[in-house]
This record gives sequence, C-alpha cells and structure tokens, in this order.
Amino acid sequence: MREARDEGTLLPVVSYSTRVLLVDDDADLIGLLRDYLQQDGFSVECCGDAESATSVLRTGSFDIVVLDVMLPGMSGIEALTAIRKFTDIPVLMLTARGDDADRIVGLELGADDYVPKPCSARELAARIRAILKRVSAASNPDQAVLYAGDLTIEPRKRMALLNGTPLKLTASEYGLLEALAFRVGKAVSKEELSLAALGRTLEQYDRSIDVHVSKLRRKMGTHADGRSRIQSITRVGYLLLAE
Repeated sequence: MREARDEGTLLPVVSYSTRVLLVDDDADLIGLLRDYLQQDGFSVECCGDAESATSVLRTGSFDIVVLDVMLPGMSGIEALTAIRKFTDIPVLMLTARGDDADRIVGLELGADDYVPKPCSARELAARIRAILKRVSAASNPDQAVLYAGDLTIEPRKRMALLNGTPLKLTASEYGLLEALAFRVGKAVSKEELSLAALGRTLEQYDRSIDVHVSKLRRKMGTHADGRSRIQSITRVGYLLLAE
C-alpha cells in the first residue's frame, strides 16, 4: 500500500482495484470529488442520475456507491430501494445538512451511512475507507466463530446465521451485530457501536445506531418468550440477549 500526503499528514491509499460509483447531478461537485478520490487511489465512475446508476450497477463491478438523495427524476431514496433489490453493495448517502428525515429513511431502506452536504472530499474519502475497512476480506483469519444462543457469527465470512439460516444484513448492520456478539450479555455504549459499525464517532443527535438496531430487531425477530434479542439499556446503549 502506498501513501499520499494530505495537508502534511501521511494517509494510507487504497488499491486502484477499489471501485467507487459516484452518483450526483452537481457537475462541479462530482468533478471535485472524483478528482480527489482518484488522487487518493480510488477508481471512480460517475453518474448524474439514478436511472443510469442502477443500470451501471447491474452491469459493472463496484465496491461502494456514493449516492446523493436529491437527484433529477428518480430520487436517491428511490434508487436505494431499487439497488437493494439486487445487491447488498455498501451505499453511502449524501444528504442535505440537517435533513434528518432523509437520513432515517435512507438507513431504514438499507444505506450503510450518510454524509451531510456540503462535505469535503477528504471527509468523504475517510467515510468510504471506514466502510470498506469493515467489509474487507482481509479480516483476521484466526478470528473465532461467535455463538450467542441460536445466533452464530462467522467473522471471516462476515456472516450471521440465526438457527442456521443466514441473515441478510448490510455492512453496518453486520458490524453492529458483531460488536454486540463480542460482548454478548453485556451493555455496549452507542459510542462504541458507532465506531465498530460505522467507523466514526457518534455525533450529537445522531440516530444512526438506533435506526440500525431497529432494523436488526425486525430481521432477527424475538426469542420464544417474546423478548427482543437486542435490549435497550437506558442512558448506556444496547445489549445482545443470547437466550
């Protein structure tokens, strides 16, 4: 891995095999982001509308999608719904600053995280790295399988099975569940979960972890006695209940 100098700081640069699909109709912004990401070692393809992006995703091979919410024609939210019907590729949403509704809807529909606009190219690159780090196949090969009652976590495969059936999870949902499973039966703070699942510190009024937990609860169902598998711990965070 080579290194790039950014404002006097050495930063790791990803392999040129890492492909990013950048979807935004702002030509100036998309050009700026594309140039920065390419200089930082990413291979970038751009689309100005959601229809083109979904078509490109069906025919091309990408590692992550950066998707603007406000697009002409099909919105980014509609595009995310379409994308999730045929691929679980990580999706990072670009949302208007302060627009909590779009953020929550995006997370509910399967987005892995969001970046509020206007954002710097450096911040975007850092968020992309954080997501790709979580889904990298270069996980610790010696990492043991985790068991929590009828739940099995296989870190090397980044797979979670419930009663032997694989759960269909986004990268962030898997990261969150794995973090809880490592400390099954113990409360894990939202701050810790944000670092593990999103690769970033928890921001003020940030509901991302709560939304991801809500989705996980729906996908996992309850224990036989009706208790939620993921318990809320007031003023602390969440706890994975094995049985």
